[in-house]
Amino acid sequence: MAAMGKYILAIDQSTSGTKALLVDGDGVILGKSSVEHKQYYPEPGWVEHDPIAIYENVKESVLDVLKQTGTAVSELAVLTITNQRETAILWDRITGQPVYNAIVWQCQRTSEACAAYRSEGHEPAVLAKTGLMLDPYFSASKWRWILDHAEGASAKLAEGRLLAGNMDSWLIWKLTGGKVHATDYTNASRTSLFNIHTLEWDEEMCRIFGVPSSLLPEVKYSDEKFGFTEKDSWLGAAIPISGVIGDSQAALFGNLCLEEGMAKATYGTGTSVLMNIGSQPASFGSGLVQTIAWGRENSVTYALEAVIRTSGDSLKWLRENLELFDSFEEMDRLLEQVPSNEGVYLVPAFVGLGAPYWQPNVRAAISGMNRGTGKAHIIRAALESIAYQVFDAVELLQSASGITLEELRADGGAAENTLLMQFQTDILRKKIVRTGVAELSAMGSVFLGGLAAGIWRSTEDLKKRVQSSRTYVPQMKESERAACLDGWRKAVSALLFQDECLSLSKK
Repeated sequence: MAAMGKYILAIDQSTSGTKALLVDGDGVILGKSSVEHKQYYPEPGWVEHDPIAIYENVKESVLDVLKQTGTAVSELAVLTITNQRETAILWDRITGQPVYNAIVWQCQRTSEACAAYRSEGHEPAVLAKTGLMLDPYFSASKWRWILDHAEGASAKLAEGRLLAGNMDSWLIWKLTGGKVHATDYTNASRTSLFNIHTLEWDEEMCRIFGVPSSLLPEVKYSDEKFGFTEKDSWLGAAIPISGVIGDSQAALFGNLCLEEGMAKATYGTGTSVLMNIGSQPASFGSGLVQTIAWGRENSVTYALEAVIRTSGDSLKWLRENLELFDSFEEMDRLLEQVPSNEGVYLVPAFVGLGAPYWQPNVRAAISGMNRGTGKAHIIRAALESIAYQVFDAVELLQSASGITLEELRADGGAAENTLLMQFQTDILRKKIVRTGVAELSAMGSVFLGGLAAGIWRSTEDLKKRVQSSRTYVPQMKESERAACLDGWRKAVSALLFQDECLSLSKK
């Protein structure tokens, strides 16, 4: 796919908002525009987004970044997409309207359905074929829920009018004017319906979850040409779409974790700790997800992932729900007042716990408070909970892979927090390398799309453009580290024990 223009337009559609970035051939971000979207919580544990609003935000952010940089559409070589994974949408192929809101990856409404699938003995087959455990985190059970509950969905299904996809498929379909229904290997591998060994939609999985394969998109390599933006629509030109990849895998590529055994942590709403395991799937222990890291040059690379459901979102909860601070600058000032957590721990199970526990029904708790506990202690406990969860994730990855990490590459909004990164390296006892490239998920898709468009010849060209901005090394005394970890483990154990007792009392 030869480049026609000289710039790359990237769409980064995340859990909290949508960004459009304009990037030049040196990998420099020339401009960006961001629009947040509303989060809907119709019932406890349920999370939804409005797909139409998100697409309108894509249009707004794209047009804004082109205007602010003075860039003509004719100067664009390629449009790339990275997206929140596992967020499931069903829409009418004729009207172009979703039949229900997008059900977000965080949503727990299908936890009972997944438990039922598990009790029926389906989890071993799901795990063996898809690399995923039976959990409401992934797309398939959400699609089934929409088919069962959305008004008119059954009739539209019978008429052959429905299409299913994650957010990438929805945006591709809208951008191409309904001409292309496609996804990439990374997003397909997050649905519980895709066989990561045969690289095909699996009919057995479709039968288990009750999602007809006829609804599902065509699966492509991340660096394939997915189609063109609709020439006569709002963008006004036919721009090739390539570099399509789920956000966490995009960050792995953006961090240039291109060799087996390299790993990164993306500190976002949740945190994904992802390790490149090479060109073949591998056996692994419980609590981990096996996934496709990317599809490129007609082959796929695999990864092991430890999923953390809530990390940066804990800080957002403190700011928006509890109103403990107004800005992150104020948060940093408050943290300076308390050099330790003084025994206060937050286990942020607002939407359950991910790796290594995978307990979707437990709920968050703060422990260890006394009469002297103030809001600064709670803020510190929330910040530190991110590092503790990443520690658990890295321990699990090392145990399962047999690989001892020398360093962990870090990206995402919370990775900009110096206190968190220093605490992370102290707890891990490993070097933390924070990349100098901003917007790593978007840049991962940019790198893939730019390679496909011929803007860069090889990944060696990319290595010249990705430099670390800061390296953190451990400084904490081992006795202090051990005490911190012991307090965290006790807090998690107490929460899990409480949940078990509550479950028994209901029987």
